[in-house]
Amino acid sequence: MLQQQNQLAQALKALRTTLELPGPFPEDVLRDAEAAVAGHHLPDLDLTHVEFVTIDPASSTDLDQALYLDRAGEGYKVFYAIADVPSFVAPGSALDAETRRRGQTFYTPDGRIPLHPEVISEAAGSLLAGQLCAAFVWEFELDAAAEVSSVLVRRARVRSRAKLSYHGVQAELDGGTADPVLQLLKEVGGKRVELERLRGGASLNMPEQEIEQLPDGGYRIVAAPPLPVEDWNAQISLMTGMAAAELMLRGKVGILRTMPAPDESSLRHFRRQTGALGKPWDGQVSYGEYLRTLDPTDPRQLAILHSAGMLFRGAGYTPFDGAVPEDAVQSAIGAAYAHSTAPLRRLIDRFVLVICEALSNGTEVPGWAREALPSLPAIMAASDQLAARLERLALDTVEAALLINHVGQEFDAVVISGSKPAKGGAAAANGNGKANGNGKANGTGPSGIVQIAEPAVTARCPGELESGTQVRVRVVSSDIVSREVRLELVG
Repeated sequence: MLQQQNQLAQALKALRTTLELPGPFPEDVLRDAEAAVAGHHLPDLDLTHVEFVTIDPASSTDLDQALYLDRAGEGYKVFYAIADVPSFVAPGSALDAETRRRGQTFYTPDGRIPLHPEVISEAAGSLLAGQLCAAFVWEFELDAAAEVSSVLVRRARVRSRAKLSYHGVQAELDGGTADPVLQLLKEVGGKRVELERLRGGASLNMPEQEIEQLPDGGYRIVAAPPLPVEDWNAQISLMTGMAAAELMLRGKVGILRTMPAPDESSLRHFRRQTGALGKPWDGQVSYGEYLRTLDPTDPRQLAILHSAGMLFRGAGYTPFDGAVPEDAVQSAIGAAYAHSTAPLRRLIDRFVLVICEALSNGTEVPGWAREALPSLPAIMAASDQLAARLERLALDTVEAALLINHVGQEFDAVVISGSKPAKGGAAAANGNGKANGNGKANGTGPSGIVQIAEPAVTARCPGELESGTQVRVRVVSSDIVSREVRLELVG
């Protein structure tokens, strides 16, 4: 076991070299960061009386967002504080150049590679509980249906009252012991979900695979649907991103996160798949509304969710300055949208926040922010691609390690992407884009992608496989170094 853990640790460490991930920060960058913290000035506006809290994974220390909600007549007042990262990064500095080279924080199973030095990302720039911080504070007035009626963005000094976790907040809400602010988050979040449904937005309620390090040094893959509180919290972030897009569109300068609507061919194919898998979508309701009805614990509906991935394609970044883009909508959200709530972890948010604050207050947009707009799409596209490849290879490596002691054993699995049509329908597409779950195809004959529940592993299996069906598979071989898992169909 110890030998395998060492082999796994080495294989994961090798990903940094294989993918040419950023290494330690250069000395001049660290000096810039330390000088920025030492000479940092807080905004004059004092909002420390607002009782902000943060809600994140329990282990997070790079805290971008803090929130506070209150009732306002029949509607609501929402304060959303976003870390003021621009106040630490001088345009044209070595730190500025390094963040543009990185693009975002990269998450590996054995640690993370931050966008900013830790003196900023996990200390002075993070909205840590009890710490006096600089933030962009978004002030929303919502009506009774949680529609935005007004928005204001200001730089202010804030202090978070508590660092909360998703699991802790969900437990308090379920147990009826949650603070009124958290109860309002549930109330407003639920109404924002309904508004998303009405505008035709869509989200995949698919179990996400996350790599978790164990106390003994090993790893496991956890696959579970998001908690309800994660969705409610995400709705506040989505609301902010939509408000940011509207501010920039009205001001005719900024950068949007865009995604085209699915083409008719993809929609027709998806409709055929849903019928074949026993839960037909007739197109009378939006595909977003249809996706919300799916149960990821049902094998055939899980296969539909995986297939729906082909509808979420073509996302990109659209900068503009003077001429508003014709197609400004992010189709999965059902509205214009901009990344604006994670500046510690994503480069583009730093520019969006500065632009929105200027537009909200009728001041001049800084020249350095305008000048950067044309270069940001390429930076973010390259960074996003690298992050996706890192995630996939890390999962492949851990999956191989999880099965290395199970060679010859059999497991129940669900076919999430088949090699032949489901009964009565068209052949399923590989919505998750994987060759075999580890990037290599096993042979040239028919095959499909299967998901083993425990240990949580997704891999290609040769054979005539029908999407949404339950099958029995045997582990033929597993290799950590090559990240290759080979399965075979039993019976």
